[in-house]
Amino acid sequence: MKVIRGLVPARFLVMMSHLIIVITIFISLDSTVTACLPASSLDAQFSSERTTLIVALSLTLVMFLIELVGFIIGFSMFNASQSLLSIAAHAGASVALSFYLFDMWSCNLYWYIFGFCSALPALTELAVIFGVCFFKKGL
Repeated sequence: MKVIRGLVPARFLVMMSHLIIVITIFISLDSTVTACLPASSLDAQFSSERTTLIVALSLTLVMFLIELVGFIIGFSMFNASQSLLSIAAHAGASVALSFYLFDMWSCNLYWYIFGFCSALPALTELAVIFGVCFFKKGL
């Protein structure tokens, strides 16, 4: 039980670091889109990429909401496998998004980071919530 107690604060801190980086990208949205486009891009391409990034960031926030609700309510707080997956995914996202911001990666790479580091833990969180609610697993 001691190991699981150590996972709870680590999971929360790593999730918050990922959330802070996503909010930072939201705040600097125009400069992020400008950095990930080639210098010869058109205004239509800029607005298209901006809209795409807004959708991706909004979906990321929805996935955070799903994961935070399951975590805070306690459905998966002491589930070691979900905690380890969440810690690994959000730590990876924090590192990858830091490089995304500073190295000016392509805008399309955000979707890969989203899929592996936001959608995957949120889907497994939904599976844990479903298991706890309907099959009484984990209580």
